[in-house]
Amino acid sequence: MGKDTAVNASDDAMSFIPPSIDTARLLSGDSYAYYTPCPAGITPYDKSTTVPQTTEPTPCVLGVDEAGRGPVLGPMVYGAFYLPLELHHSLLAQEHSFDDSKVLTPAVRANLMRLINTPGENLYESCGYAIKVLSARDIGSGMMKPGAAVYNLNAQAMDATIEIIRGVLQDHAVNVQEIYIDTIGNPATYQAKLERIFPSIKITVAKKADSLYPCVSAASVAAKVTRDVALEVLYESVLKAQQLDDNSAAPEGWGSGYPSDSKCVGWLRRNMDPVFGWGSECRFSWGTAKEMLEQKGGARVDWPADDDEGNGMLSDFLLASGPGKGSSKDGLRDWFGQRQAEII
Repeated sequence: MGKDTAVNASDDAMSFIPPSIDTARLLSGDSYAYYTPCPAGITPYDKSTTVPQTTEPTPCVLGVDEAGRGPVLGPMVYGAFYLPLELHHSLLAQEHSFDDSKVLTPAVRANLMRLINTPGENLYESCGYAIKVLSARDIGSGMMKPGAAVYNLNAQAMDATIEIIRGVLQDHAVNVQEIYIDTIGNPATYQAKLERIFPSIKITVAKKADSLYPCVSAASVAAKVTRDVALEVLYESVLKAQQLDDNSAAPEGWGSGYPSDSKCVGWLRRNMDPVFGWGSECRFSWGTAKEMLEQKGGARVDWPADDDEGNGMLSDFLLASGPGKGSSKDGLRDWFGQRQAEII
């Protein structure tokens, strides 16, 4: 596919749902990782035998980038994209015109992602990728841990990067010789840490790496498309639940999910439960969400202190005998598990 084909992306590409989308885990608020099989054009290390490998593992380059670091809604997604070193520029930059995902249109991004996942296409046969989806729930719970236990966003991002690189190296046995990464914070500090973890690999951490190195551009596209589709899946689930609850017409959407988006902020205001706030699609650690809960009408819940005298097991109550403790027909023990008609 050349530049003209990339621009003329089809509607089919826009509706493409990549295999990196795990709907069940997204809706349950779980974080997860996804890895493509090692492509046919790459010979991995042979881990199945102690006999010396007759075919040399293919020297590869790998790029890492993220999507969705700043939004208050939806996951943050990290992508790692790898391919043979000899194809790095010719396949990605020259033939398929990969670039920073932010400068590509949604249609072009979706079409590239479709080609990466379509058997028979040269991107599919020569390239592989890994995705780490960090759910809004897990991001928030990590950042809101008390005191020294706090798990800040930079640490979560670093761990996600390390996890998917290790997965490609160890689980998929890919011979990665060069790694390029878009920086988190200070590039030198970030690079030094990764070099200690992966000492045998040439690592380059740089600002704007997604526009400098084609493999990082491709990782950016994989992460961005996964994030965009994940956000759609989450919104459709929330919308369906709302329509089931009040049988209302489809409300205005939640926009991009960024705090700077007025549509997103408006959705948060309109859909805030006074006790529970929002679902697992929201990062409660973000200032936007905190302010709404604390100052815009969120109800404060004071949980009673634990009392040793009242800490009996529920099973003790259900199995108890004697007056007022389940011995009568009106007691909880006799009621529990019965059909409503039987109680009446």
